[in-house]
Amino acid sequence: MLILAFDTATPAVTVAVHDGTEVLSRTGCEGAMAHGEWLMPFVQSALRDAGADIGELTDIAVGVGPGPYTGLRVGVVTALTLGSTLKIPMHGRCSLDIIAADVDDDRPEFIVATDARRKEVYWARYGAAGQRIAGPDVAKPADLATQHRDVNFYGRGAQLYDPILGAANGPVDPDAGTLAQMIAAGSGAVLPLQPLYLRHPDAVAQTSVKRA
Repeated sequence: MLILAFDTATPAVTVAVHDGTEVLSRTGCEGAMAHGEWLMPFVQSALRDAGADIGELTDIAVGVGPGPYTGLRVGVVTALTLGSTLKIPMHGRCSLDIIAADVDDDRPEFIVATDARRKEVYWARYGAAGQRIAGPDVAKPADLATQHRDVNFYGRGAQLYDPILGAANGPVDPDAGTLAQMIAAGSGAVLPLQPLYLRHPDAVAQTSVKRA
């Protein structure tokens, strides 16, 4: 087994290669605003560091969001293209679930939140074992804090709105190494390889022609 995993649902681009037992390589960067420019170079770098060739891959895994339109689409389309070209299985997982898999919390439940822009966050609620029990959804931080008073908040969205949500110390963005481990273990809720937007993108195609 040789898994290539990546996620572009947040400002971070993360890529990893996993042999079914352990992570062989991982790379990426935080604060990326050009996911389309960074993803394939990181894929090539991760494969090179793992001493592997793209033709040796047996599986492709990708975080399908939720996330902003442009970055999320880059990851999903790349996964579909690689998987179809190489004729290998493709696996989708919720990006919030990937973050949740790295959370270590002593409370019965917790929430992962990422930046949804427009002064909102994408969020999901999890049990202590990391299973998703509510969401994913999108909400105003103040509304989320009011409705969920008994939990710790993790993720970039929690950090961004720390005065409202009170971010706990833990993972901020998805880790492709964790995603790959989920696929190797057969864990996590399976999602179709479709971008999980949860709302319409800011930019939409013009549907009418203005008359002079």
